[in-house]
Amino acid sequence: MSCIIINKLTKNYGSVKAVDDITMSVRSGQVFGFLGPNGAGKSTTIKLLTTLIQPSGGSLNILGIDAVKNPLRVRHRIGVVLQQPSYEPTLTVEKSLEKYGMMWNVAKNERKIRMEKLLEDFDLVEIRKKRNEDLSIGQRRRVQVAREFMHDMDLLFLDEPTVGLDPSARRKLLDYLRNKVKSGLTIFFTTHILTEAEYLCDEIAIIDKGKILAIDTPDALKNRFGKDKTIKIHLLKNHQEVTKLLSNISDCTIDFHTGTNITIQSEQSEIVLMKILKILNDNEIEIDDLSAVPTNLEEIFLKMVEENVSNH
Repeated sequence: MSCIIINKLTKNYGSVKAVDDITMSVRSGQVFGFLGPNGAGKSTTIKLLTTLIQPSGGSLNILGIDAVKNPLRVRHRIGVVLQQPSYEPTLTVEKSLEKYGMMWNVAKNERKIRMEKLLEDFDLVEIRKKRNEDLSIGQRRRVQVAREFMHDMDLLFLDEPTVGLDPSARRKLLDYLRNKVKSGLTIFFTTHILTEAEYLCDEIAIIDKGKILAIDTPDALKNRFGKDKTIKIHLLKNHQEVTKLLSNISDCTIDFHTGTNITIQSEQSEIVLMKILKILNDNEIEIDDLSAVPTNLEEIFLKMVEENVSNH
């Protein structure tokens, strides 16, 4: 079942199409990643989906509700953490959570229970009495995400939620989100950190210049667009003659920083590797290390965006 159904969605700012005729759907009970470079249309799309702005054209159905006609009904059932920092400077961490629960009409006893749980889950117990203005950027971000869970929701929009977080806090947040999805929540998630998307997302859309370039699972995207494999060979000694020996083999690069490094990048990387190994063996050149590097989501993302730029 789909909790988001978008059909020919468009948002124009004068002659600029920030969102250009997008059609897609998001299944319930998953983390849906929304990736794209700066200015690709990610934040505009989130503002449309969260009813903060109206579309120029197309239809938008959120949780079975026509979001263009009934934006308030949608807002009662979603959570939103936007990219911009949002906090009350003079309130303490616990008062921020308390206030958010009150805004959503959560009963007093329930507010207290949820607040204590969130303070613990987001490592905020030790700073609960600190005012927001005295917190670090990462601490404020944790408060900003934590307070959203003071209320019940069916769908959560997270726009770059890990900005400012150190690696440990980032991983803890991603694991927390994973567990929430297991309990039925759907998350629409944008990030610039491609390893996050690979770790967290069940499905990913890549957007550039307001258009969707691809939608699929991370593994399927890697299978479709990541045919190139990278193999790295490190030789024990600095062999300047390697350049000459391998001059007739394409798809490999050579550098001499520490010993000699040979990098093979090709759809036929295994065949290229066999040719290189034969030449090295025939010339009695010793190999120190050999490693195969699988294509990752970041390489696919960069490749697709570069191809989209060259096509315009």
